[in-house]
Amino acid sequence: MPQTQWPAAVGDNRTMNSLDSWLAHCERLHPKNIDMGLERVRTVAERMALKFDCPVITVAGTNGKGSTCAMLEACLLEAGYRPSVYTSPHLVHFQERCRVHGETVQPDDLLPHFEKVEAARTQGGEVSLTYFEFTTLAILSLMASSPIDVAILEVGLGGRLDAVNVIEPTCSIITSVDLDHMDFLGHDRETIGREKAGIMRTGRPVIVSDPVPPQSVIDHATEIGADLWLFGRDFNFTGDKQQWGWAGRGRRYSGLAYPALRGANQLVNASGVLAALEALRSEMPVTAQAIRNGLAMVELPGRFQIVPGQPALVFDVAHNAHAVAALTENLDAMGFYPTTHVVFGAMADKDVAPMLARVGPLVDRWYFCDLPTERAAKATQLQDVWQAGNARKDVQSSTHANPQAALDAAVAAADPADRIVVFGSFFTVGGILANGIPRLDAPHLSS
Repeated sequence: MPQTQWPAAVGDNRTMNSLDSWLAHCERLHPKNIDMGLERVRTVAERMALKFDCPVITVAGTNGKGSTCAMLEACLLEAGYRPSVYTSPHLVHFQERCRVHGETVQPDDLLPHFEKVEAARTQGGEVSLTYFEFTTLAILSLMASSPIDVAILEVGLGGRLDAVNVIEPTCSIITSVDLDHMDFLGHDRETIGREKAGIMRTGRPVIVSDPVPPQSVIDHATEIGADLWLFGRDFNFTGDKQQWGWAGRGRRYSGLAYPALRGANQLVNASGVLAALEALRSEMPVTAQAIRNGLAMVELPGRFQIVPGQPALVFDVAHNAHAVAALTENLDAMGFYPTTHVVFGAMADKDVAPMLARVGPLVDRWYFCDLPTERAAKATQLQDVWQAGNARKDVQSSTHANPQAALDAAVAAADPADRIVVFGSFFTVGGILANGIPRLDAPHLSS
């Protein structure tokens, strides 16, 4: 791979011949991790002449975005289309953020697109981009230059001012609206809903999967004349223990198998996916069989991912109160386990107390862990929050240097019939999956 030398005008001379070196460069460019606003990223996108010549589906929401993107991708692949997907953050490797034709891109494939962004960023007046903005533009550049039929773009934070929103969507999806990133988006659902509604476009379909959306979402759709699809009005689902069905504007599906992604909340996400596919039917028809196959085959690590073994192992990137409520319901539905061990790590800006309180009644032993980022809360801080609100004196807790160390301690303490749950930040789940999917076989069995 040829090395790229940037002139002194960019800063010090740098040699960037790997994805890691480019990512390190991106981390140095802007004083803030998050700097809301589209002016800077739009300027660079215009210099790059960045645009898509295919339908674009933009997905925003507090929770359910990754699952929605994965189900869209799976159904479109089964229908014979060539989708490309951008999601964030990643669990283990940065390149997981982009898939083309169902395959994760290779690190070297991204390098020329980082070069394009840097060239545009430094053309004329230099523009300061955050890590997220720079990397988003690089991935969008790769996607736009690939032979694809549809682009699926997950919004990073909010919607109105997120870097992804510089791209004009053909269809928008808002999966859910709840309290998260409140320092940036607002402290109530109505304010946060208005930020997410910013991905809507006049005359274009917007699918709102949230069963009880904030009024601000509905009002903004009306104000700009978007084609609003509301859960419960324009589409809905029914189901029993064996199968489920969906009904939308003039179309029904019955006898559907449950999505391969586990959890009752996934039916809400799947319903939004089917509504989006219906809204785009004139441009991209998808057969009922493709939908059946796609939902049955979809995979997404870290979303209520159950790994069979002794003890059983559950991964979930639930990192806000709404997601932890869904995780708690799903754990409760798993049935009886003598002891539930929980590995947990989170960012320092998260309101941890309600999360721990919600899942707490199901937990018998906590393993709090540090994470490899300055933004993370310390394991001891998490333990302090738990102890301040814990009423069960029979529940033990411990602190650990990293997620793997916490899991090792849980495995050592667990019996074969127990379960271990790893949840919280992407760093928490990714810290385990970086070493591959563990297959637990409790040593107690051979003793």
